[in-house]
Amino acid sequence: MLVCTTCAMDASAEDRTKAAPATVTKAASQPSTCGSAEDFVVTNCMLTWSGITVYGTIDMGLTWRSHAAPFNGTSAVGEDYLIQKYSNRPLWGAAPNGLTQSNIGIKGNEPFAPGWAFVFDLQAGFDPYSLQLANGPHSVAQNAGVPLTSQNSYADSSRAGQFYNSVGYLGVSSPYGSLTVFRQNSLTLDAVFAYDPMAASYAFSPIGFQGIACGAGNTEDCRFSTSVKYHADIGQFRIAALWQFGGYSLNNAATGSYQLQLGGDIPNLAGGTLSLDAIGSYVRDAVSIGLAGSAPPAVLPQILTATLSDNTSVMLVSKYSNGPVKLFAGYEYIRYAPPSHPFAAGNGFTDIAGDFVCAACAAFNSTNISSTSFNAGDKLFHVFWTGAKYSVTDNLDVIGAYYHYDQPTFGPHASCSALPTPAACHGTFDAVSFAIDWRFAKKFDAYAGLMYSQITGGLANGYLNRSTVAPTAGFRFRF
Repeated sequence: MLVCTTCAMDASAEDRTKAAPATVTKAASQPSTCGSAEDFVVTNCMLTWSGITVYGTIDMGLTWRSHAAPFNGTSAVGEDYLIQKYSNRPLWGAAPNGLTQSNIGIKGNEPFAPGWAFVFDLQAGFDPYSLQLANGPHSVAQNAGVPLTSQNSYADSSRAGQFYNSVGYLGVSSPYGSLTVFRQNSLTLDAVFAYDPMAASYAFSPIGFQGIACGAGNTEDCRFSTSVKYHADIGQFRIAALWQFGGYSLNNAATGSYQLQLGGDIPNLAGGTLSLDAIGSYVRDAVSIGLAGSAPPAVLPQILTATLSDNTSVMLVSKYSNGPVKLFAGYEYIRYAPPSHPFAAGNGFTDIAGDFVCAACAAFNSTNISSTSFNAGDKLFHVFWTGAKYSVTDNLDVIGAYYHYDQPTFGPHASCSALPTPAACHGTFDAVSFAIDWRFAKKFDAYAGLMYSQITGGLANGYLNRSTVAPTAGFRFRF
């Protein structure tokens, strides 16, 4: 089953670092502090006092989808810009967070010695229409027991209603690198932000809308609430590492995670710069929240189900920049294996949204935990993407991208020639997107584009429809 995430953050891809949370010193070219309400609206000034900055993003728009479900104000994505199981009819809808997750945050960078600084960042993502904090797992729970044709646009996510649902870390930045602790992006999420041509957009990027790539297989692991992260630049090379400590009780969607990143930049290559990064990940007892227990045409009962697995992934990403042209490509290999700590009937845990789930508890609280989904054979998954971005002017970008998923057949299953195709059989997913982004003022931009997505084979098991086209337009205010 394909699941969604809330990957998008508060800035464009060009504003994001690959892994470092903050610069070491305050740059001389940094925008000035706002002196009036007029400055705040018409200039690029910042709300900064004594090294502390308040910042945010509001992203609102309008969308139409050829196969869709109604708006969900709890889920960060809000609308099913991508084909989903429940997408069933043409719909117009409000388009929250189409290009970027709406958010509000506070961050600091306070030097205390030459080259050294204390850094912190606390940010919450929200829906600009409902004004609710983004809560993907709860949006799934809202649709438990609801007929498939009556469900709304739910989407599992690492954002689960926390006031720190984006990030909430502190640490030290130095000439020897940055070291930060607590709620942070996974290294694979940082890479998606940096190497996705659509900058992890919900409306135009499957790897932005979904968390398969950024969570090493599961969207809830795109962020870790208790983690240590290190990043250092060594000349033209870079290294990063992340360790998630603690487990479910500390608001994590895994009992342990490890990531290592190696990368670098090759300048003056045919007049441009080539950036390359490789990231290895291991996530133990990873959690994916979804609905299970029925398939079309049967629609009830559907049980809120936590599927557990041990995930291993390798992500390879690249970007070539030459003047106004940027070319992107990425690949991730993912392996799902049985979890290290399966749950017996009647035992459970509290998920990152604060909901209690337990194994074989359908009669008790309509939940279940699946610890055996990959006992008969590991599941492999391949994610590919490529695209280009062309800056027509300093304020106008044209972007195009292509995305492809491939699931080989795994484990025991019925005949793959049967209809509907069993979920364990070979399946593919493809999406093509195009967008234009016009920055018409210092803090404002407008965008328009479309995404076409389709799904086949085992990946389409349980889907009401196999494809959708979703044109979307909106505007964004960032301060």
